[in-house]
Amino acid sequence: MRAALLAATASTILLAPAPVAAAGASAASIVRCPRVPAPAMSRPPRPSPPPAVPEQRAVGGAALDTTGLVVPAGVAAPPGVTATSWLVADLDSGQVLGGCGPHEYGTPASVQKLLLAATMLPRLDPKQTVTVTSDDMNIEPGSSAVGLVEGGRYTIETIWLGLLLNSGNEAANALARLGSGTDDAAAGVRAMNEQAHRLGALQTHAVTPSGLDGKGQFTSAYDLALIARACFAEPTFRRYALTDLAPIPAQPAQRTKGFQIQNENQLIYRYPGALGGKTGFTDLARHTYVGAAERGGRRLVVTLLGAESTPVRGWEQGAALLDWGFTLPRDASVGRLVEPGELTATPSAAASALAAPGAPRPAAASGPTRPGSGWLWSVTALSGASVLALLGGLLWRRRRQLP
Repeated sequence: MRAALLAATASTILLAPAPVAAAGASAASIVRCPRVPAPAMSRPPRPSPPPAVPEQRAVGGAALDTTGLVVPAGVAAPPGVTATSWLVADLDSGQVLGGCGPHEYGTPASVQKLLLAATMLPRLDPKQTVTVTSDDMNIEPGSSAVGLVEGGRYTIETIWLGLLLNSGNEAANALARLGSGTDDAAAGVRAMNEQAHRLGALQTHAVTPSGLDGKGQFTSAYDLALIARACFAEPTFRRYALTDLAPIPAQPAQRTKGFQIQNENQLIYRYPGALGGKTGFTDLARHTYVGAAERGGRRLVVTLLGAESTPVRGWEQGAALLDWGFTLPRDASVGRLVEPGELTATPSAAASALAAPGAPRPAAASGPTRPGSGWLWSVTALSGASVLALLGGLLWRRRRQLP
């Protein structure tokens, strides 16, 4: 029955084959992405994205610098979707199989929680028990919450499950605060932006840890694939992403009963080989989605921004694009996902990132760092200048060894 459902879903949204833009196509030959009609929706005005930076739009390959469709030459047309931009890539090889406006700016909604996971999972002990604060509970009324309570005592693992299964915004605030090393969620958001830069997601800028809309908050389908790849490289994340049910313990001091939460990502129930992912929605972002699956020893990831849930939901659009990706030859490619740290060592890439309004902080502060690490970098630089006057060439050789 599940196979029949997926086949019906794919046939619903698959358009007849149409001309497609092969990798390397010129700007004059840009082809519109296959789309399906979606009902007109009332939504806030789209925010103005930062000015385009050519170097950022070419990250992963020149063919990805397009507002339209890019797929390998000679392949079948991808299915039509309502998403304004999307990308399909191989999680293991990093090869990009195709995309629609992969470097177009979009609003992330709750798929931004993947950046939080990629940043904070290595920093936090899942067995540690922590207390939820009033600041953690400061979320937009009516927004997604898992049901944590102020003063409640929970393990870090329980909070992660609340974040990834039920998209709890209070869980996001708590994890950003706890992982910051300063007990300050704003510092956690800064760490998220540093991590995005380290991963090569130069078009990503977080303002909130949860993905609730904030001025200047953007990402791209390409950047989401980089972030998702970092998440799926973590065994703990893979386990959380496939967790079906999780208990939220009672809090006697707050007089609340325990309850159970269920994973909201329908892909894990209805797509063979699903590895998990993340859903997202705000009135501004519309539906966003990241999903991954394995078939025949091949792991693919799909990212979508700006989708509507009619005629089919975001996860179903992702499933159809995954189906399309699995039909492509293993060597099919229109670009690649850059490796973590690859761009932060490139002066031109770092300069272009800093030139964009609202861009992440410089690479010198990227990656997991201890509180006060910015001060440490400054002291190191001053000490280095003094030693340079005394040691000359010896210092030069040592500096070349730094990451």
